[in-house]
Amino acid sequence: MVTNITNLGRSGVSDWLIQRVTAIVLALYTVFIVAYMLFHPELDYATWSALFQRTWMRIFTLLAFLSIAAHAWSGLWIISTDYIKHAYARLGVQTFIIVALFVFVVWGVQVLWGA
Repeated sequence: MVTNITNLGRSGVSDWLIQRVTAIVLALYTVFIVAYMLFHPELDYATWSALFQRTWMRIFTLLAFLSIAAHAWSGLWIISTDYIKHAYARLGVQTFIIVALFVFVVWGVQVLWGA
């Protein structure tokens, strides 16, 4: 078992569950977007914009953004702890990943809910 500062008391079961739940959310979001594009062959900016003006779509998209971040963090945490043995290098990589995912989520929220 990995026992370092970046472990934060997680278990393999929680990582597995995070990966599966977020994968389901992302699959549902992908299926919805593809179906929407198929059923709206004359998709233009006004139609696309109207879809994302709906609160339920913004929430669904935000859930997809958060799922991407959680899925990526869980997977990249596992990979970094398995393959980067030097503690400071691993901490640097994990810090970069956290910052990048945070920027991604904040930017996504700004695009979704901004003016």
